[in-house]
Amino acid sequence: MPSPRGTDTGTDTTDAEYTHPRLAVLYDVLDPDRSDLDAYVAMAEEFGARRVLDIGCGTGVLALKLAGRGVDVVGVDPAAASLDVARAKPGAGRVRWIHGDATSVPPLRADLVTMTANVAQQITDPDAWRDTLRAARGALRPGGHLVFETRVPARRAWENWNPEASHRVTRVPGTDAAGSSTESSVESWVEVTAVDGPLVSFRWTYVFEADGQVLTSDSTLRFREGAEIEADLVAQGYVVDEVRDAPDRPGREFVFVARRPGEPS
Repeated sequence: MPSPRGTDTGTDTTDAEYTHPRLAVLYDVLDPDRSDLDAYVAMAEEFGARRVLDIGCGTGVLALKLAGRGVDVVGVDPAAASLDVARAKPGAGRVRWIHGDATSVPPLRADLVTMTANVAQQITDPDAWRDTLRAARGALRPGGHLVFETRVPARRAWENWNPEASHRVTRVPGTDAAGSSTESSVESWVEVTAVDGPLVSFRWTYVFEADGQVLTSDSTLRFREGAEIEADLVAQGYVVDEVRDAPDRPGREFVFVARRPGEPS
């Protein structure tokens, strides 16, 4: 399923699952298994990263994992509601949070820049994609790495994004006005709304048991071919060191490892 991971790093963030306060607080509850981030933590260790920029940091799961290991982390995201959730978490004071897109980040001389889960694919506009790659390169020190994942188009993942396969009811803990613990449920499902070349649009629907409210979130992903991505990276001054397989989705995703040329000073 196209899980609600990552946020749009373009200038126009419309996905309600990231921007609507009621949905943003559900992000971690509805997608609790973030073992996909273990590979990024491992790569931070592999590259000896002491400073990391997480583009599209969302509710801050990766940023906080890295900060807890003593890494200097900057998380940037255009969705204020998601950043509010991140800032409220234990240890959030160890991370520098920036509300904006990748172009909002000053030069950092970062060792590693990450875009996890859906982030790279949600940057659907070609100009915004080039701007993001250029901004990430500007944030890196010479020799620093950019790492991100994107689905393999030939696997046609969207063909399994339907209400039958995705429908679930999730119990959500909370508190009432008196401060007592409560629990209610949220029903959710996804369906594809359009397929236009490399662009796949879909809609998540959420039904809240507590008051019957129904919220929807519309998203679009761009499925880029591996050669296209490599050409985009080279055009923005990167060296593509390798394309790895995603440990949590073997054979279904490209994991690009690119580098800003030059030796660290």
